[in-house]
Amino acid sequence: MKPSTFRRLLITAAAGALFLIVSDPLLAEVLDKTKKVSGMTVHYKVVLPDGYDAAKAYPAVLALGGGPQTMNTVDNILMRNFRAEAEKRGYIVIAPAAPDAGLFFEDGARIFPDFLKMILADYKIQDGKFHIAGPSNGGIAALHVAALNPQYFLSVTAFPGYMWQPSTAKLQAIANLCVFMYVGERDEYMWHDEMRREAEFLRSKGTLARYTVENGQPHRLETLAGANAGRLFDGFEQARKSCRQ
Repeated sequence: MKPSTFRRLLITAAAGALFLIVSDPLLAEVLDKTKKVSGMTVHYKVVLPDGYDAAKAYPAVLALGGGPQTMNTVDNILMRNFRAEAEKRGYIVIAPAAPDAGLFFEDGARIFPDFLKMILADYKIQDGKFHIAGPSNGGIAALHVAALNPQYFLSVTAFPGYMWQPSTAKLQAIANLCVFMYVGERDEYMWHDEMRREAEFLRSKGTLARYTVENGQPHRLETLAGANAGRLFDGFEQARKSCRQ
C-alpha cells in the first residue's frame, strides 16, 4: 500500500471516530466525591441521568445504604435499586457513606442539613427538595433524617425501615411527606408491627402513607431490585403530584 493511501485511510478512520463521539448522546455518569461537612469527611457517589444538562433542574433522590452504611453498601444499593432507573427516568441520585462519627440515625446525622445545602449548590434540584430512601438501616436512617429536616424532602421510602426512637413529634414532622414502607412477608424482628403502627398513625393525620408486605420475601427485598426497582420511582413520581390522602 502506498504511504499516501495509508495516510488517507487513517484520516478517514479518525474522522469516522470523531463523528461517532460527537453524534452519540451524552452518557450517564457515576461520580465519586468527597466533602468536608460539619467537621466530618463524607464520601459519596452521584448518579447523573442520561444526557445530563447542568443548566436543567432534575428530581433527586438521597439514597442511604443498609448495614454499616459504607461505600460498599452505597455501591450495592446503586446497582440493585437506583442507578438504572434514575438514568432512564432523569433523576439525580446522591448516595453518601456514613462518616466515622456513626450511622445516619446516630451521630452521622449531624452532616444534615449542611450536606444537602452543598448538594443544592452543586446541582439544580427541582424545587430544592429530595426524595430520601433506603433499605434496612438505610430505611431507619431515611425516616430519622427526614424527621429532622422535613423541609428538604418530598418523600421518604423505607424498604424496610421504621422511625428511630419514634415519637409523636418525629412522626408528625413527616406528616406532609409521602411515606412508603415495604417489608418482606418472611422478615423477622420488629419490622412488621412498628412499620404498620407508624403508617396507621400517619394516615390518621391525612398523610399518603403506604405499608406494603411483599409476599414471600425475606429481609432483602428482590421485589424492589433490578427490573422491579421502578416501583420505588413510581412512589417518587406520586410524591411529585400530592402527598395527601
